[in-house]
Amino acid sequence: MFEIWETSEPARLISDAGSLKVALEKVDTMCRLRHDQAVAHVGEAGEGYHFEIRDHDGKALARLSYVPDTSRAYQSVVVDEMRDGA
Repeated sequence: MFEIWETSEPARLISDAGSLKVALEKVDTMCRLRHDQAVAHVGEAGEGYHFEIRDHDGKALARLSYVPDTSRAYQSVVVDEMRDGA
């Protein structure tokens, strides 16, 4: 079991996932949502967004900082090598 956290203040649990692959996809979905919100000028990106994937003991296995680039279409933050290895 994995937990997906948005660690920007205040930190909040976003979701859980049964596998690392699903956890990566959920982080990618959150980044796409944040990108779409930035394009629509909804909310405030500030210095960006910070995400963690944690194991069942709460230990951070992966961290990602994401700053939406509204000058181009969204590009996945999860590269194929990460998907293949999960």
